[in-house]
Amino acid sequence: MTSPFGRLLTCTLIAGIATPALAQTQPAAPSLGGNPVQGVCLLSREAIFANAKIGVAASARLAQLAQEAQAEVDAERKTINTDVQVYQAEQAKLTPAQRQAREQVLSPRVQAVQVKAQLRGREIEVTRDKATAKIADEAQSVIAQVYKTKSCGLLVDRNSVLGGNMANDLTADVVKGLDAKITTISFNREALPAQSTPTGAVK
Repeated sequence: MTSPFGRLLTCTLIAGIATPALAQTQPAAPSLGGNPVQGVCLLSREAIFANAKIGVAASARLAQLAQEAQAEVDAERKTINTDVQVYQAEQAKLTPAQRQAREQVLSPRVQAVQVKAQLRGREIEVTRDKATAKIADEAQSVIAQVYKTKSCGLLVDRNSVLGGNMANDLTADVVKGLDAKITTISFNREALPAQSTPTGAVK
């Protein structure tokens, strides 16, 4: 029968890092006809991030960084899983003192992997936020130019519109202009300090 400690080890080894997406394209609001509202223009920043070449490049790079971080955590988890399985197979033959001693050795290692997985997850999130901010900065001048060209007087988030005449949607023009300005982006995973790192944790 598996000890409560053995079940705890199994549970804490589940932690992982999900592959991030820079942005998910949301469908445009349905066109309900009618006249376009003079001076009111629409824009979807999410669609810009998802469709512009720089956004596609950033998403690919983020996925690569997440996969590398996941592989790092998985490699350490695999080693500990092996040791946990050995302990679980032998624990019935061990005295209470021997079980306690083995658990005291395994527990910090399990916690260290969990902390590392959480740390790498936070680093990927920070990296994604900085990449998104960089793309937003690059897009701002293009948005301003298209906004002026279309004689807009008010810019509305397209994703908040329930429906109507969508003729003044600037998104496609902004994507086109951004592609003409910049097509790629380069960055590495942000490094954050480990917090509450157990003894034996790898930073």
